[in-house]
Amino acid sequence: MTRRSATRLIAGSVMTGFALPALLEETAHAAPRPGSLNPDDTAFLDEMERQACLYFYEQADPNTGQVLDRANNRSSTGQIDSRFASSIAATGFGLTALCIADERKYLPHDRIRQRVLKTLQFYLRPMPTEHGFYYHFNDVKTGLPLLNIEVSPIDTSLLLCGILTCRAHFKDPKITDLATQIYNRVDWPWMLNEGKTFALGWLPATGFLAPRWDHYAEMMMMYLLAIGSPTHPIDPSFWANFSRPRVRFEKFNFISGHDPLFVHMYSHAWFDFYRRRDAFADYYANSVTAVRAHKAFCLSLNRGYSDDYWGVTASDWMHGYTAWGGPPLMGPIDGTVVPCATAGAMPFLPNDCLRVLRSLKEKFGEYAWGRYGPCDAFHPALAWYDADVLGIDLGISLLMIENYRSGFVWNTFMQNPEPVNAMKLAGFRSY
Repeated sequence: MTRRSATRLIAGSVMTGFALPALLEETAHAAPRPGSLNPDDTAFLDEMERQACLYFYEQADPNTGQVLDRANNRSSTGQIDSRFASSIAATGFGLTALCIADERKYLPHDRIRQRVLKTLQFYLRPMPTEHGFYYHFNDVKTGLPLLNIEVSPIDTSLLLCGILTCRAHFKDPKITDLATQIYNRVDWPWMLNEGKTFALGWLPATGFLAPRWDHYAEMMMMYLLAIGSPTHPIDPSFWANFSRPRVRFEKFNFISGHDPLFVHMYSHAWFDFYRRRDAFADYYANSVTAVRAHKAFCLSLNRGYSDDYWGVTASDWMHGYTAWGGPPLMGPIDGTVVPCATAGAMPFLPNDCLRVLRSLKEKFGEYAWGRYGPCDAFHPALAWYDADVLGIDLGISLLMIENYRSGFVWNTFMQNPEPVNAMKLAGFRSY
């Protein structure tokens, strides 16, 4: 499991048969109209994107295309980190990053295309799979799974989103063929393990893990990819099988489990939920409310957070890696700030999030920023600045900043017929 168009204005009428959710009333002014960025803000965000794209090119094995799970951010040479653990989720973000780098001409087109081809060729074979699903962590050079690592449907889904983005962006016959083969061989019903929701994962020694993806989290993409599969689909009725619990904090009321903030971002990085709703919710508006509630939650803690300094999601901290956040309070929140919490929420609360990112760079950039942008987390009052960046945290930052600026990832990914069809089958309607 994971650890962890233009800008949007939520407003407008509702199509017949749907009631405007109450949470929209609080989010109507969440995003400015396109063109609101001044030149300085544009340059700032562009540099963050350029640095993140550099990570996904430099910190990937040139022969397999696999991206390291994490790497040192204080490098001055750009050499690949000596660590060997690759994350298929980071590789999924990385493939999307290559599309962004190509679109914005950060790197030469031929080099990017060759990297994408090598990656897809390696993932089709010889990369080990089980019924088309991949192991969460593996050796960056060989693809062999690390010890006691599960076959992960959610991380496979993040990888597939990157692969399908490449298929739509490049429109290259070889890339199209490889991407389609990888997606089409995933046996989604197998991962259900005869249940009503997906298993959390599978281990060779013991089989399916007992926990299930049975409540709202980052896994909406997984159910939609499965529903839209042209070869091994699940029935659209499975979309209703996971619960949608509600959280109340101060004036905010939204769908969420007891999970970090990133669960409101990951599926939204590729699937375009804006002004669409199913029988249960408008998930884009729900994420706006979740981010606003998270800001209010941070400011309520009396732990050094302010309008210029807030945002916590699953990340490193001084004592390792932790899944923390809220509301409700989750984990040992101590005043650490996690830049991807606000960078990954840019489309949902852009003015507030951009204010934080610019303030962090201005006040702490000498220590917190490195070759690939902001470090994963830091606590200036304790003089702690993480030496590393994490692929999935840089990835969600990059994709959501680009979506805020141009809608490129949304527009590209949604050119694929499978996700469009899946959302229709799941009951999504525009309003």
